Amino acid sequence: MTLPSDAGRRDGLTWIGHSTVTLDLGGTRLITDPVLRPWLLHLRRHGPLPAPAAIRGVDGVLVSHLHLDHLDVPSLRMLGAQTPIVAPRGAGAFLRRRGFRAVLEVAAGDALRVGGAEVTAVPAVHDGHRRPGGPVAAPLGYVVRAGGLAVYFAGDTALFPEMAGIGAPGLDVALLPVWGWGTKLGPGHLDPPQAARAAALLHPAVAVPIHWGTFFPRGLAGRRGALLVVPPRRFAAEVARVAPDVAVRVLAPGGHLALAPLAAAGRLR
Repeated sequence: MTLPSDAGRRDGLTWIGHSTVTLDLGGTRLITDPVLRPWLLHLRRHGPLPAPAAIRGVDGVLVSHLHLDHLDVPSLRMLGAQTPIVAPRGAGAFLRRRGFRAVLEVAAGDALRVGGAEVTAVPAVHDGHRRPGGPVAAPLGYVVRAGGLAVYFAGDTALFPEMAGIGAPGLDVALLPVWGWGTKLGPGHLDPPQAARAAALLHPAVAVPIHWGTFFPRGLAGRRGALLVVPPRRFAAEVARVAPDVAVRVLAPGGHLALAPLAAAGRLR
């Protein structure tokens, strides 16, 4: 299936916060795991709300798994019920019952085209339940290729050996989770050292830490606020040790990374 694109956009990415990233590649705009609200249950957003321009004209949504902080129904509605949603197999009925008309279910290994971008679903190791009482769908990551660039979005995942083959023959950018939304991590997540080991397996030209510094339990930021800033610094230090040829770009929530200048400077493959 081929979906519309806008060839006038410049290649780059904007980290909205948490696991939400806008990707502009090859004239196609995709957004990952959109959470666009100022709060989510007991969690409060730290940092700016998404700039309207950053989420305007989305050609497709990539949903990695069904957890509330990755598949947020009110945020999806902000993008429009007709916007195509690529989601793990098993999520379709849940989304269609909530009014979304263009749901494309995929499993690891499936590929489809969204405008000028080729999107391939890849494995992830994480819990697939929608709690409480929702469906179950195997979590995914995605590799997006367009305009001569390849970007890996990990979603939520533990470290697994097969990461070494993701994105072959090469990745330009890996979007890697380095923390979460609370004071500790449960199973199926990467902490900074594990995320650095993932970077060593994946061997992208550039790694961008995500899934940190955005949402935190109400009332805890004053006492535990270091967790809103320390994880990407530790990740960068670990990458320098275990994968020194991988460049780390730490963005603040709302920060943008233009890919064309990096490619012109020879930093991308």
